[in-house]
Amino acid sequence: MSNPFRLQPLLNLAQIKNESATKRLGELNKLQHDSEVQLETLRQYRRDYQERMQTASQQGVDPIVLRNFQQFIYKLDAAIVQQLKAVEQSRLSTQAGLNDYGGTQRKLKSFDTLQQRHIESELKIEAKQEQKAMDEHTGRVTAYKMLNTEK
Repeated sequence: MSNPFRLQPLLNLAQIKNESATKRLGELNKLQHDSEVQLETLRQYRRDYQERMQTASQQGVDPIVLRNFQQFIYKLDAAIVQQLKAVEQSRLSTQAGLNDYGGTQRKLKSFDTLQQRHIESELKIEAKQEQKAMDEHTGRVTAYKMLNTEK
């Protein structure tokens, strides 16, 4: 090909940005998953602790121990609320990362399409040049033969 793709630096940059957005989206997905797992762990721990408190109260437990159970459950509830906020923030971050990834994908596809069109155009130009050269060669050979047959 005689003419290089002039937008190649932009295509390279789009590829780098797309790879970065892909990696970031993977990280965000993992963070979201981890925060959701942590939330479920807190919820499960609260359910378990609630059952332990009910069992203890049915068996007749000291009021101070019962109050300690209740205070700990309140602390778990506060941790769950805090973790819910973290999960929501993580989801928002993941959605933003997904949007960013989609944008880099579209840009990369656009540059890729332009590159393919450039390649096709260059191939057509080369084919025309080859055909012209063949036609000229055939014309010379024919003229040479005509000159030789006239002698």
